[in-house]
Amino acid sequence: MKKFFALLMVCALALMTGCGAETDVKPQKLPDKVKIGMITRLNASEESFGDFMKKVEDTLEIKISSHAPVFFDNLNAMEMALQSGQINEMSAYRSVARYIIAKDPRFEVLKDHSLEFIDSFCFALREDDTELRDSLNAVIKEMQTDGTLDRLTKEYITDISTDKEPPAVELPHFDSAPTIKVAVTGDLPPLDYVGADGKPAGFNTAVLAEIGNRLLRNIELVDVDSGARAAALTSNQVDAVFWAIVPVSEIIPKDSDKPEGIALTEPYFKDKTVHMIFKAEKK
Repeated sequence: MKKFFALLMVCALALMTGCGAETDVKPQKLPDKVKIGMITRLNASEESFGDFMKKVEDTLEIKISSHAPVFFDNLNAMEMALQSGQINEMSAYRSVARYIIAKDPRFEVLKDHSLEFIDSFCFALREDDTELRDSLNAVIKEMQTDGTLDRLTKEYITDISTDKEPPAVELPHFDSAPTIKVAVTGDLPPLDYVGADGKPAGFNTAVLAEIGNRLLRNIELVDVDSGARAAALTSNQVDAVFWAIVPVSEIIPKDSDKPEGIALTEPYFKDKTVHMIFKAEKK
């Protein structure tokens, strides 16, 4: 599709310039660099991540425009920046975009853009916490094998009603049992979500509840900003944080967004990244 689109663009420009004949019509210029909002990357600056994006764009066969990343510590600030025109687009996961558009249809998903990845969701832990890592990996594998993760995905993401808030989830409690503290940001509704009452809900909380019940451990959720996740983990404020693994390739290094001293579990969910724009008046 992208090769076909590129061919159409070349043909259109050829027609506009008269295939080399004299003409007063000038070829269209490519758009200026697009400012794209992103939740703060923990192992990269805006400049270094911009260099990474340029490398990706330069490697692709089509390049409509360049992107300049602008980092935000939370989703609300990024949405406001898009509405006010401080940024041109914002990057979000498809499930999150669906949730945002249901709340405000002035947001739209770009139908085609040059940077589309499918990220894998997992837990980030301290590198020396091998017992917790092995326990989580074992239970994630069980939940994949017995269909639990598919069921939770369907219940909390695929089939969730867009006109309602993500359902609340009751976390397990076992007297005298160890507690796993997990950081939540609320910046990926309905995945990582905190309701108006301040209580976490949604898909990730449902996954944690299932994990707690299987490991016979208490789950305590700690509210943190997205940009503070790694610091909360390395300072022992929490034992785990939600994380996304970008697809590794020749362009993307394996540890492109994994700070030193942090280990990752096996993934439990995947979602596609999309680019969103904002229109003041929806036709």
